[in-house]
Amino acid sequence: MQYNELYKKWVESPILTEEEKNQLLNIAENEEEKEDRFYKELEFGTAGLRGKVGMGSNRMNRFIIARATKALAQTIIDNGLQEKGIAIAHDCRLFSKEFAKLSALVMASNGIKAYLFEDLRPTPELSYTIRYLKTASGINITASHNPKEYNGYKVYWEEGSQIKSNISDKVLEYINSMDIFGEYVTITEEEALEKGLLEYIGEEIDEKFYAEALAQTINDDNIDKNISVVYTPLNGAGYKAVTTVLDRRGFKNVHVVEEQKDSDGTFPTIEYPNPEDVAAFEYSEKLAKKVNADILIATDPDCDRLAVEVVRDNEIISLNGNQVGAILVKYVVESLSKQNKLPKNPVIVKSIVTSKMVEPLCKEYGIEVIDVLTGFKNISALPNEFDITKEKNYVMGYEESIGYNIGTFLRDKDGVTIAMMLVEAAAYYKKQNKTLVDVLEYFYKKYGYYLDKTISITLEGAAGAKRISRMMEQYREIYAKEISGAKVVSITDYLEEKEYDLVNNKEISIDIEKTNAVKFSYDDETWYTLRPSGTEPKVKLYIYVRGDNKEQAESKIDTVEKIVLDLLYSIE
Repeated sequence: MQYNELYKKWVESPILTEEEKNQLLNIAENEEEKEDRFYKELEFGTAGLRGKVGMGSNRMNRFIIARATKALAQTIIDNGLQEKGIAIAHDCRLFSKEFAKLSALVMASNGIKAYLFEDLRPTPELSYTIRYLKTASGINITASHNPKEYNGYKVYWEEGSQIKSNISDKVLEYINSMDIFGEYVTITEEEALEKGLLEYIGEEIDEKFYAEALAQTINDDNIDKNISVVYTPLNGAGYKAVTTVLDRRGFKNVHVVEEQKDSDGTFPTIEYPNPEDVAAFEYSEKLAKKVNADILIATDPDCDRLAVEVVRDNEIISLNGNQVGAILVKYVVESLSKQNKLPKNPVIVKSIVTSKMVEPLCKEYGIEVIDVLTGFKNISALPNEFDITKEKNYVMGYEESIGYNIGTFLRDKDGVTIAMMLVEAAAYYKKQNKTLVDVLEYFYKKYGYYLDKTISITLEGAAGAKRISRMMEQYREIYAKEISGAKVVSITDYLEEKEYDLVNNKEISIDIEKTNAVKFSYDDETWYTLRPSGTEPKVKLYIYVRGDNKEQAESKIDTVEKIVLDLLYSIE
């Protein structure tokens, strides 16, 4: 169906409210906006749904949510899991609470009990709740770190990790067979409560979650608990959980950014609520100077990811996801080893676009490092597997996009527990008169100067989506054969599930799930990966180099960036 026909179908639907209909009538003369809203269905994938809020098939709205939830309910029933129920949470975003309640009522309409949080909660708590209540599935209404115009719908399965393609494909199959304007709610909130098909949850789960987070403590006596911490939840879901856990650990010198403390889906102090962007720390940095801070922490709106800045000699230094991951791995591995608490056959899991800088350290301690596709659903698949096989023991997982997880009590990125662990690590090293930056510099001196850069090319709308597709296809043919004298030695094509060894002229099959990503490796340890974002209209370039010093590494990064971007932008 062409976008204009679909637009007409929506405008003429009798079940739209007057406000919803007016929203569509207001764009009647705006062909570009109409096309963007209706040129496709908002895609349901392994990341669930994510898009701008508004009326249209390519937008987040009550019709898209209700249909997706009906499809998920049918998938739960097909798997014989309907008696287990579902846990549902939401973040601070516009319409999150309404979408969460709508999802609960669709589930109840299908005879599946919904455990609905009475107010916003961090994403890691939902993952924990699924495991604690032993539900079949979970839904979180959140758009994570996307701009304020967005909302999203993350789906989890019974292990507490986000669904993979075996489930998402089935949900999508049902979605495609269903009318967008079907009657998917056939029960009122009062009826659902009376029949035991809806139960509001809250404080009891909070307490269990906090206890599990606190149980991840490694060092407690040999740390400086008076360390000065600045924390911002960026008006998201992290405030209560993060401050509670830090307080119960005995960290009393914690200062919260007042302007960003309360939940607010309009994010009044920031254009883009992504802690990866140093602009997210503007208010934190002002506060840090007043309170003589040692460490600054920001969590994203659903509190599954977090970013860190460190104060050294009165200078505020920003750390990226790879650097924080390396510091955490070093702290966790060395501390557990010192206490003889490293498990047998220990494993650390990271994504294919995450730095290799922890590998020499892990090798020293006999820890296996396993690379998986991007996304914590893939990282969490390993502890899920080890639960069954008992062959290996998961210690922690992380990815360069500031997502980290420690232990096995939940199966997603965890901004709450990791906030505590980072403060603990900073307090441990402070006792030794070191900052986290000093720890990182020691890392570089011992293992080499690893540097990385992630570049996103945003291409909106239907035309943008087509160009991203062309870039991914054509770059595989025109890639840089040589960069500053370093020759390409291998190409790993995750779409073809093959690695091409160009030195020995042979193909090797790779045991990793198929995805549209390609990695180019050079003979000086430089490598980069290109992939389209799964949640935003972007093509992403991840560049990694290793140098003898910072200057050499920075020079390599600049050269790779220029050469690869020139080739990419040449693809119209």
